[in-house]
Amino acid sequence: MSKTCTYYLAPQSPYAYMGHAKLLAAAEKHGVQIELRPADFAKIFSISGGLPLAKRAPQRQAYRLTELKRWSEFLNVPLNVQPKFFPVSGDPAARLLIATQLAHGTTAALALAGRIMHALWVDEKNIGDGDTLAALASAAGHDGKSLLKSSETASVQTEFERFTDEAIAANVFGAPWYVVDGEGFWGQDRLDFVERAFAK
Repeated sequence: MSKTCTYYLAPQSPYAYMGHAKLLAAAEKHGVQIELRPADFAKIFSISGGLPLAKRAPQRQAYRLTELKRWSEFLNVPLNVQPKFFPVSGDPAARLLIATQLAHGTTAALALAGRIMHALWVDEKNIGDGDTLAALASAAGHDGKSLLKSSETASVQTEFERFTDEAIAANVFGAPWYVVDGEGFWGQDRLDFVERAFAK
C-alpha cells in the first residue's frame, strides 16, 4: 500500500507556490499519493492565532519580503515578491481546484494549482477574478467556464468547508501544510523532512 500525503493548500500562498513543484516531484519519486485539500486559511488563522498580512507588524512584513526574495533565489523559482494583485482572497481559486478535482481527478487539480499560483506570483494575474480563473482552467485543457460554474455550487462549498474543518482538527495553522503518517509539516522549507517521511 502506497503512502499518502495530505496537502493543505492556500492558492494565494507564496510558500505553497515555491514548494509545489518540489512536492510533486518528491511524491512521484517515492510513489506517494497526494490528497489535495484546498482550505479556508482566513478561518484557520482566526482560530489559530495567525494574522493576515496587513495586520502584521511592519518589522514582520519587511522581513517577509526579504525571506521571499531569499527563498526564490535559493530555489531558483521566479517570484515577484510584491505582485500587483496581492493580498487576494484564495477562496475562489480553492473552490475551482476542488471542482477540478471532483471532475477530473487530483492530478489535474494539482497541475491547475501550479498554474494558478504561477499566475499570481509571476504573471501579475488576479486569481480572485472569475474570468481569470476560467481562462487558466481553459489553458490547462478544461472547460474553464463550466468548471467555474461548478466551483460556485453548494456541493463544492461543502467540500471546502469539510477540508477546512479537517485542517483545524489536524492542528493546521499555516500554508502549505503537509501530513505524512499522521505527522504534520508546515512550510515549503520542511519539504526535505517530508521527503524523508516519504522514504521511510
